[in-house]
Amino acid sequence: MKYFYTLVLAWLIPFIAIGQTTVTSSINPPSFDETEAITITFTLNENAYGVATSHALYLWAWSYDTTNTSMDCPTNGTWTASNPANKLTYVSSSGGTGTYTFTMNTVKSFYGNRPNPLTKIGFLVKTLNGSVQSQDIIANVGKFQFTLTNPFAGSVNVVSSGTVLNITGTASLAANYVVKSNGNPVYTSSSPSTSLSYNYTVTQDATVDVVATNPVDATTVTKSFTVNVAAPVPSALIPTYMRQGISYDPADPTKVGLALYAPGKPYVHVIGSFNNWTVSGNYLMNRDTTNTNLYWIEITGLTPQQVYTFQYRTADGIKVADPYSPLVLSPYDDPYISPNTYPDLPAYPAGQDFEVSVIQTAKPAYNWTVTNFAKPAKDNLIVYELLVRDFTSQQNWQSMIDKVQYLKSLKINAVELMPVMEFDGNSSWGYNTGFHYALDKAYGTPEKFKEFIDTCHQNGIAVILDIALNHATGRSPIERLWCVDPDGDGYGDPSASNPYFNTVAKHTYGVFNDLNHSSSDTKYYVNRVLEQWIKEYKIDGFRWDLTKGFTQACTNTDETCTNAYQQDRVNILKGYADYQWNWDPTSYIIFEHLGTDSEEAQWANYRVSEGKGVMMWDKETDPYNQNTMGFATNSNFNRVKYSTHGFTDLRALSYPESHDEERIMYKNLTYGASGANMLSAALQRQKSLAAVSLTVPGPKMIWQFAELGFDKSINLCSDGTTVSPNCKLDPKPSAFALGYDTDAARKSVYDTWAKILEIRLSNPAVFGTKNFTVESGNLMPRIFITNNAAPTALKNVVILANFTTSTQNIVPNFPIGNINWINLMDNTSMFVTDTAAPITIEAGGFRIFGDGAALSTSETVSVKNAVTLTVTQNPVINGVANLRYTNADNGILAIYDLSGKEVKSIKTIQSKGNQEVSVSGLTSGTYLIQLKSDKGVAVAKMIVK
Repeated sequence: MKYFYTLVLAWLIPFIAIGQTTVTSSINPPSFDETEAITITFTLNENAYGVATSHALYLWAWSYDTTNTSMDCPTNGTWTASNPANKLTYVSSSGGTGTYTFTMNTVKSFYGNRPNPLTKIGFLVKTLNGSVQSQDIIANVGKFQFTLTNPFAGSVNVVSSGTVLNITGTASLAANYVVKSNGNPVYTSSSPSTSLSYNYTVTQDATVDVVATNPVDATTVTKSFTVNVAAPVPSALIPTYMRQGISYDPADPTKVGLALYAPGKPYVHVIGSFNNWTVSGNYLMNRDTTNTNLYWIEITGLTPQQVYTFQYRTADGIKVADPYSPLVLSPYDDPYISPNTYPDLPAYPAGQDFEVSVIQTAKPAYNWTVTNFAKPAKDNLIVYELLVRDFTSQQNWQSMIDKVQYLKSLKINAVELMPVMEFDGNSSWGYNTGFHYALDKAYGTPEKFKEFIDTCHQNGIAVILDIALNHATGRSPIERLWCVDPDGDGYGDPSASNPYFNTVAKHTYGVFNDLNHSSSDTKYYVNRVLEQWIKEYKIDGFRWDLTKGFTQACTNTDETCTNAYQQDRVNILKGYADYQWNWDPTSYIIFEHLGTDSEEAQWANYRVSEGKGVMMWDKETDPYNQNTMGFATNSNFNRVKYSTHGFTDLRALSYPESHDEERIMYKNLTYGASGANMLSAALQRQKSLAAVSLTVPGPKMIWQFAELGFDKSINLCSDGTTVSPNCKLDPKPSAFALGYDTDAARKSVYDTWAKILEIRLSNPAVFGTKNFTVESGNLMPRIFITNNAAPTALKNVVILANFTTSTQNIVPNFPIGNINWINLMDNTSMFVTDTAAPITIEAGGFRIFGDGAALSTSETVSVKNAVTLTVTQNPVINGVANLRYTNADNGILAIYDLSGKEVKSIKTIQSKGNQEVSVSGLTSGTYLIQLKSDKGVAVAKMIVK
């Protein structure tokens, strides 16, 4: 069944995760015309569907007519919310096995009274929200039916010349039979019979038609298959410059090497624009002498820089694009991509079907501005997660480039993109990946994507990709090459012979087709995918989606097993981490596991002594949201501390929000306590949320537009008004389009977050320490951070917040007394003698205090030892600041006033030395100058008079 979920299945763990469970079915009457009523009976495991009590199961149905056009049943509803009209009738259950029926009053009317006669109907059983489904079931329409039992209808049979094929079949009524080879009759039965048996000798390539005729009313049914005389496959050693996929000869731009790993396929041809898409002996692939499952060929006579397209065609007639193609063309998606987003998109070849690969020799390389980007330290990584589709209204890479300054001004130092690998459809969260190796075209060209990455790197921002390597959709070449195709449309579930996929998921969160990560072939595929994005696009790291799915030890019905510690999963993912670090030793690795501490610690502590270690998603949504809504119950967020997970270093990447959760601001306004649920109060509490989340040492994550108090529900529908769980995947309005970034109250949240991050990133030794304490659970959290060895003046930070709905006096318990403590948000100070003297904080407010040493008049504060910045004549009295710096490669000098507002920004003119910067026009006062370069960050204080 060609069902792509083109608006995509969301990553709804733990809410929805599609699994497949087999059912048995029967139709009464067994053969029927489209004008008749039928009743379908299903027998199934109710526990596997989770309906042992509710018995709520539904039919999802589609049909084919005489033009072989498929159409969904009009009463299906949506995949995540079935129409009640399609609910099955519960009959009985015993020992967990349930019996259900579904009756169609007439087949034709149920399927929408299609104008052309129906030839086949298809259906499956599913839960209401689509979390579990059965296999596809296909039934023929018509009283008179003929089934070809050998060879199967639609099959391609590769045999030696002289082979005798026994053609067999059965009919629902006694019939006469004619067998034709390339249109010529070779057998005619002598009398009607319900069965056929004929020995056919293969002497040439042929299309064989078997025609069964009902002698009563002359109704005919024709079933066909193909025979090919096996061609001798040449055996030769693959050239050294080639490997699986598309390989360009660096010495010859007129040829390309193509190689396909295809175990079980007797031979493979290449068809493409260079041979008019014809199967030809000249394009029969060689079998490698060292790996007989590897087929390869060199295509010669190409014009350098010209675009060509191609597919592989295997002996059984399956046509696929190359799984390692960096760019694929799609007949389903490409017609709907705007030329403004992807100028000069190569045309999909007329007359073909399925995806095709693109080759182009001597393609000009992108000229990278930053070639040696220095990644921010894991300890102080501030990740901004976003979905390109919903971040800007233009939904393309150019619009993302235009927003880099917005991200930079927020002071984040990493951006994490939800999957951008080739996914089904053009509007998606991206987890329905078909081609992990290829960039999806919906957001623009590879060159624009590289420009976006380059621009981020120029501004000190790392780029991390979310990647879904747990599974692949039915469009994936490595799935389609070995699939069970019940209706002959080229798609189906993985077969038992598939070297990459499980036939049934080995965990309870299965979606699409489940990759078998114990397979060496799958490991090779994953390794190549990692290499592609790191080497071709200079990606700084990956967030690995659904790592719970990387085990082979469980079943698709045993959630306890899936969520428990699994040693094979630990080993597999350590191996993948080694692959990634092999391509880039400094690459970020982030796992979305959300599992047991004992298992997560295996990865967080892995090779951590080398500065590595895997960062683990640490979801703190519920306790943080309880605070912002003003409810003390379950408001303890102490697990933001790495050591509570059993980690030896700062590898818990904590966050209040991600793409999977309901918006905190929406819940504040909808469900918050009285006094916390008004917009002004909720926005203030959003500021305090940043104070108690972004300051905690260790990597952090922000979900897009939290910094503007984005308050549209995750379940907002495309109409902009309705809120429904069925709309979770619908496109959401961009905060920029809503004007949130220019709204004073919301911009104040942004500025506060930026100021907090500026304080943190300007003092990485303090905020990167492992010596800190988090106290929470009473709506008045306190966080204490200390690093007496910090090379900066600041060594102690105390964060206080009041999430109650009234003013509170909070005991700060400052670690040092008889010194000045400074409010780091406004640089005001107070001399503290009694460290336990309460501090009054307004409802929803917060304070961030630094110890008295922060009043030091030191002109230089080095954030990374590699970078230094000094104002050589301070105060500045003539309108020109004289700066001395080191390691300022590709540097940016930014001047901020004490509110955190950037007032000037210029580039450095050299790596080391002196530079004069005009400060004329600045009012008298104290400013901070930040130098950010490829080598790090440094901040200096400047007084202007």
